[in-house]
Amino acid sequence: MAGTNGFSVSRYAPQRGTFAKLTARDSMVRRLDWPLLFSAVALSVIGSLLVWSATRGRETLNHGDPYYFLFRHVLNTGIGIGLMVGTIWLGHRTLRGAVPVLYGISVVLVLLVLTPLGATINGAHAWIVIGGGFSLQPSEFVKITIILGMAMMLAARVDAGDQLHPDHRTVAKSLGLAALPIAIVMLMPDLGSVMVMAMIVLGVLLASGAPNRWIFGLLGTGVLGAVLVAALGLLDEYQINRFAAFANPELDPSGVGYNTNQARIAIGSGGLAGTGLFKGSQTTGQFVPEQQTDFVYTVAGEELGFLGAGLILVLLGVVLWRACRIARETSELYGTIVAAGIIAWFAFQAFENIGMTLGIMPVAGLPLPFVSYGGSSMFAVWVAIGLLQSIRVQRPITA
Repeated sequence: MAGTNGFSVSRYAPQRGTFAKLTARDSMVRRLDWPLLFSAVALSVIGSLLVWSATRGRETLNHGDPYYFLFRHVLNTGIGIGLMVGTIWLGHRTLRGAVPVLYGISVVLVLLVLTPLGATINGAHAWIVIGGGFSLQPSEFVKITIILGMAMMLAARVDAGDQLHPDHRTVAKSLGLAALPIAIVMLMPDLGSVMVMAMIVLGVLLASGAPNRWIFGLLGTGVLGAVLVAALGLLDEYQINRFAAFANPELDPSGVGYNTNQARIAIGSGGLAGTGLFKGSQTTGQFVPEQQTDFVYTVAGEELGFLGAGLILVLLGVVLWRACRIARETSELYGTIVAAGIIAWFAFQAFENIGMTLGIMPVAGLPLPFVSYGGSSMFAVWVAIGLLQSIRVQRPITA
């Protein structure tokens, strides 16, 4: 039977038996989604090379060590993979029971950003400086807790067999759960993260089988909220400048439009095969700001060309394709919602990041998943991969 927004939910009938134990023949390793894992690792490896190329000659950033960012990016990737392994070992169902604790921790962390412990980096007051050159961006982990928290609430009675789809009260409660951290992140302000979280909420509701009125209501609220934010002057000056530069690319090319203009020049100069790794004039000349983070895709476009930049798109496509397969194959609504939230997160964030380098999206300060430099982002996306793998590994074995 279909839910009110057209998604089939009859396959989420409760499982009366126990989940079969993994045997030597059908082990956890055999049941991992290897194309998903390979693509994520390949993206991180490519990201390491791009980050190295973008930073090895920037002595003001690397403290005179050309390997400074490369080492840290590889270390962040290694820690992220470790978090993935830990997530698979714990299992998404175990984390389901820990959602209240994880949600509380994430809310406390984003609140700390608004205290004197918070730090401003690149215009966004969204960080907590830990020390030793390390910082934490709590909003990255809020994305995970929103997905898990909403999935837990929306799927509870459906997976128990009491309902065919979430009722209005459950949907309202889940939206309230997401609204609190989103409102705090908006106060920072970190508009880019808010946009991603809004897309996550939309993806979760679509996958849950929630009534259509909630979907349309959410879209309408988003449009109204954007109008009110602009009308009430709640955006910082640097955010207004970013939208102005997007609306008019020729506006102040040496000022607010500098980043996007230089990004397009870098990508356009790469041609089909690129100038060669470490040989891009825009990259070695340090013309593109924040090239190891927000604008890392420009390094691929210039030095690896259309083929190299296209390969990144293909690998991201494989990640999304495999996540969609996992969402469809699981027999519980909870797993489907978690996977759908991750799909919405990765798809929108990648589109926004690449789109802003091409001039088709406004600059929003979002990293490219697995590729951009940044510990918090890297840890979060690998935890997400762990959740996807757990959903695949722990799906029930049918006779």
